[in-house]
Amino acid sequence: RPLLPIRIELHGYGETTFDWLDHAADPTTEGGSAPDSRGVFDLARLSLELEVDLGAGFEVEAEVEFEHGGTGAELELEYEEFGEYETKVTKGGEVLLEELYLARSFGPHLQLKVGRFYVPIGLLHNHHRPFDYLGSKRPESETTVIPGVWDELGISARVRLRWFSATVQVVSGLDSTGFSSQGWIATGQQRRFELVRVRAPAVAGRIDLHPVEGLVFGGSFYAGDTSGGRPKDDMRGIAAPLLLASAHAAVDLGPIRGRFSLVWGHLWNAAEISEKNRRLSNNLGVLRSAVADEGLSLWGEFGVDVLALALAASAHRLEPFVRIEHYDTMFRVDDDVFDNPRFQRTLIAGGLSWSWRERAGLKLDLTHRRFGSDELRPETAVRLTAAFQF
Repeated sequence: RPLLPIRIELHGYGETTFDWLDHAADPTTEGGSAPDSRGVFDLARLSLELEVDLGAGFEVEAEVEFEHGGTGAELELEYEEFGEYETKVTKGGEVLLEELYLARSFGPHLQLKVGRFYVPIGLLHNHHRPFDYLGSKRPESETTVIPGVWDELGISARVRLRWFSATVQVVSGLDSTGFSSQGWIATGQQRRFELVRVRAPAVAGRIDLHPVEGLVFGGSFYAGDTSGGRPKDDMRGIAAPLLLASAHAAVDLGPIRGRFSLVWGHLWNAAEISEKNRRLSNNLGVLRSAVADEGLSLWGEFGVDVLALALAASAHRLEPFVRIEHYDTMFRVDDDVFDNPRFQRTLIAGGLSWSWRERAGLKLDLTHRRFGSDELRPETAVRLTAAFQF
């Protein structure tokens, strides 16, 4: 029997950033990062997405992301480990397979997925392409507290109606050996080994309301035990459940654009995780620092297309914008854990975003970062990003 014809689409995006920073790279010195004047160039990412329509409601999607222009092993200067040089080999190097799944649609309202896909927590779940947000980079508040554009292996079901959509997923759990003071649970994905352990699967869900075109708001949750994802069964009998709750909104109404995201989470038995992590081998490549009971991320941005106000129609958008972020990877800690004010950060940014038909564009902004103590020096950065998507 001859195979049915298929339809193949290729999409992608890329970003290159040029930064000027007024502070040194080491944040652990007394009083915070020392004053400095330096530039940093970065091939931030190239993401390629392949969609294959197999027919009869079946679809395959794969997405590969190349980060920072490199693959294989990388040498890092790890200030959280007393300034040691550390060779880090991540699975696949800096090439990440972020999506690979088989989907089956049952009419226009229901879709099932099996494989690796995005976990629906936070706003970056479906607003992570370069022109989905106004700032020169993805909000660091959301990408520091939870995995940035979080993907896991599992099963997903999505229902979409005229003004409402809902997603429920059962996915692989996190590995608590990767939790830290610096990034809370953000580096807890199981990417260091070939196989993903599923001793304790997690459940995630999301609801989006879209009453009118250009307005979306809703909430999401994640719940699962983080002990089962550890490489060794060194927390036998000690459960370490994680609960995340998120609220989000996106506005695209003519010349006005706005984004808002709030993520809060609680980790039970964080003190036990901290104690176990202190004894981990150096070869595992984790920070082994204290882990907080709770983490918090909050950010919002707002911009207006001034060309749309002046012209009836234009292929270009020129948007002055402001962004405010606040996050704390040690929002609540155990009584015996030092609540380091360096991990409470507030950012105020302002800039200008230009784009042409959401295909190519430039973003320029200035960001001022302050910490949870006046004894820590604030940090300022000017960033220019060149981006494209297709």
